[in-house]
Formats: sequence, structure tokens, C-alpha cells
Amino acid sequence: MSDRPGQGVETISVADATQPLLMPVQPDIEATRALRAGLGAFATGVTIVTAFDADQPVGITVNSFASVSLDPPLILWSIARAATCAPAFAPGRRFCVHVLGAAQESLARRFARTGGDKFADLEWTSSTHGTPLLPGCIAEFHCSVTACHAGGDHTIIIGRVHAWLAREGPALLFHRGQFLALPSLGSV
Repeated sequence: MSDRPGQGVETISVADATQPLLMPVQPDIEATRALRAGLGAFATGVTIVTAFDADQPVGITVNSFASVSLDPPLILWSIARAATCAPAFAPGRRFCVHVLGAAQESLARRFARTGGDKFADLEWTSSTHGTPLLPGCIAEFHCSVTACHAGGDHTIIIGRVHAWLAREGPALLFHRGQFLALPSLGSV
């Protein structure tokens, strides 16, 4: 292996970005684990994204949340194509991104599990924006899906922000497979 950056790694230019990268039919499990560990070095915030699907509340823990644009206000996040709640996030559908506070690890774990009724025995309300609303989060973004893009085994969802609310409090973080509490830093 060379010491030069990018040596041994497939790269593409921006001009070629529309061309699909071919993945091996049988991905190398060890390489996938190593990539996941490398990506885990990047600390993220933790969110839960909720919506209604056929009048039933659905939700999923997400750490791929990011700002896209302030004008117009756009955000993005991604969901596994195999997720059972993925159809609830089709273009035009409404959803809410809840940014979790440091004391909400159990809520993050509840919505990270596969299957089952994640809303059972949970206090929640229906927001005026037509989405399930979870209490106690440090921020919430009420959105509608404007676009969905294929991204490997995930779908990248672009959402238009229609309303938002932010509260004081320390955030919940995810780093190297662990939940961590970010201490409150006060006003900046």
C-alpha cells in the first residue's frame, strides 16, 4: 500500500459523479466493518424522524441529519431502503425531525430497534403540522419531503422546513457506536 493519499482507493471526479460506482456482488465483510468503524469516528447528533403511515405513527432513529440550505430552508437525512417505515417518507409527505437531548438515550434506542410498535406506552401528540410529536426534544423541524435520491442501500431524503422550534439543553451524541451526552455549553 502506498503512502500517497488516495492510492489504492477508487476516486471519481465531480464530472463523473453521475456514473454509478460498481460494488462487488459479495461485499467484503471485513472491509465493510472497517469502513463502518472509520465512519464512526465522526461524532453526530441523534434525531428521531416521525411521520404517519396510513394514520399510524412511525419513527426511526437517525444520525444522518444535516442542513442543506437556509434559503429555501432545506434539510436532509437518509433511511435504509429496507426500513419498514420507508414508504411513509415519499415525496410530498410530512415528517418531523426531533433533535434529542442528553437525557433521551432510551428514546433513541427505542426508535432504533427493528419492528414492533415504537409508540406503544409512549406519550406523544399529533402536531399542528400533521406529524407525530415527541415531548422533551431540544429542537424539532416540521418538514415535507421535496425529493428522494438513491444512495446505495439508503434513500437520501431532502425536506423543506416549514416550522421549527429550538430549546436550551445539552445534546445527545453518537460516536464510535456509543451514545454520549454533550455538556451544556451555555449561550454562545
